[in-house]
Amino acid sequence: MEKKPHFVRREFAPREVSSVSCVLLLAAVLLLNALLYLYLNKFYASSGRAEADPSLCPYGYFKLGAVKNCSPWLSCEAINREVRKLKCVGEGAVKKVFFSEWKENKVVLSQLTNSELKEDFLHGLKMLKALQSKHVVQLLGYCEQQFTILTEYHPLGSLRGLNETLHIPKYKGMNTWHRRLMLAMDYVSIIRYLHSSPLGTLVMCDSNDLDKVLSQYLLTSDFHVLVNDLDALPLVNRSAGMLVKCGHRELRGEFVAPEQRWPYGEEVPFEDDLMPPYDEKTDIWKIPDVSNFFLGHVEGSDIVRLHLFDIHAACKKEDPAERPSAQEVLDTYRKVLTLLIREAAMPGTREML
Repeated sequence: MEKKPHFVRREFAPREVSSVSCVLLLAAVLLLNALLYLYLNKFYASSGRAEADPSLCPYGYFKLGAVKNCSPWLSCEAINREVRKLKCVGEGAVKKVFFSEWKENKVVLSQLTNSELKEDFLHGLKMLKALQSKHVVQLLGYCEQQFTILTEYHPLGSLRGLNETLHIPKYKGMNTWHRRLMLAMDYVSIIRYLHSSPLGTLVMCDSNDLDKVLSQYLLTSDFHVLVNDLDALPLVNRSAGMLVKCGHRELRGEFVAPEQRWPYGEEVPFEDDLMPPYDEKTDIWKIPDVSNFFLGHVEGSDIVRLHLFDIHAACKKEDPAERPSAQEVLDTYRKVLTLLIREAAMPGTREML
């Protein structure tokens, strides 16, 4: 009589099962780290935040949209002949801004409105020319004789409208803690660039309150930040003993740094000649307040604030010398972003290990 084969079911010992689970979990963690590295590397480099960007045109040239070739900055003659003003979209103390058109491209034309401030206007043009990079709005042309500047148009406008933009159905997917933190990182990257610019250490003086700061920056269609207004960028030169003062009027309020306020009390009337100068650490003092605006009140933003508490407390040190550099702030932001994305991707990993 033929015997039927017996199938023996193998039982894994608890220790063996535990070892297999640990190996699989470790493999998953390693894979996650690799994916995070690729994602964050793409953000830091190819998303326009790296220092060297091969997509930028050489000095004196520009390109718009999907056009591959670079064109030279437009001259006075070309601006007068080829640029058509459509409507005024803004006016400040120095210039009036027009939404305009050039060869079917939307552009921005800025013109001086107050002849007494022409030096400020020309200083802004000088800075715009010298600082062309991924951090700065793209210059398309200029005419010094007519006090005219032509720049790239960004339809989302200044950072003043960030919260309104993020509530538009098209952009609601961008209204997350990590996207908002990335915008804050863009802002700090710009401050870092200005503090180590090709011209030296520059201070962002048009920043006496939050609304003024936000008006100086643009939000791009791919959700990055560019500095747009460079009219007030004085140079700090420590080796030459050269510090700065942001204007000739008394500054008040908690938003400006302590060293920017009149130090001699209410009983002594303000005098510009007696006001001590200061350095770029005034920009560092303002970073926590600007970042707080960026983070908003979305789910997860309070966790980000908690992780940034120490670096922001350092930014608010009364002694400017004790505040971190913009590079140190940016490094901390990057570490926090990496940590929180990792924790969001694999919650409970630490406990499982």
